[in-house]
Amino acid sequence: VQLQASGGGLVQTGGSLRLSCAASGLDFSQKTLAWFRQAPGKDREFVAAIRWSGKSTYYQDSVKGRFTISGDGAKNTVFLQMNSLKPEDTAVYFCAAARHLITSAVRTGAYYTHWGQGTLVTVSS
Repeated sequence: VQLQASGGGLVQTGGSLRLSCAASGLDFSQKTLAWFRQAPGKDREFVAAIRWSGKSTYYQDSVKGRFTISGDGAKNTVFLQMNSLKPEDTAVYFCAAARHLITSAVRTGAYYTHWGQGTLVTVSS
């Protein structure tokens, strides 16, 4: 299984970016796909997740209403649409995959078994 994240870059405050995570060797059914991020000097934190079965989505409070996670099962790709970006969104963003997780587990990185290499998002003020 390989996860390849892309789409990061430099954007001004208020701008938008769309991250993509292409998964090879992974069947999306019965999986939970997620995005995490890690800012310089900080711990990795949960951003958003989607449980493929039922398409339930989950978000960190600070990105609700601004970020949207979605996926294309036919292309084995997960997206993170990020709007109204703020300087505090600056981080390396990682995509991750796990077997179907219960609601209480989707925000915990330790439950994810596959990780992409990360893509850097920089939001200038």
